[in-house]
Amino acid sequence: TFILMPLTYLGGIFYSVDMLPTFWRDVTLFNPIFYMIDVFRASSLGVSDGNTAESLLIIVIFLVALSAICLQLLRRGTRIRN
Repeated sequence: TFILMPLTYLGGIFYSVDMLPTFWRDVTLFNPIFYMIDVFRASSLGVSDGNTAESLLIIVIFLVALSAICLQLLRRGTRIRN
């Protein structure tokens, strides 16, 4: 809740990211939810804040990285109760 909610609000759901000040626009570019919202907006409305191909690539990179982290945690298996 404390991580996802701010990321969602900074993702540009309710506004265009071009309306943000420079600092917050740069922070938003490190937000993976921004890229998911941007691709969804481009597919449904035909309007996006960035390059759709770049957004899809970043989503795939985050997906692979987080999957690798989850698999590593499952392989390690420390503190898992039966």
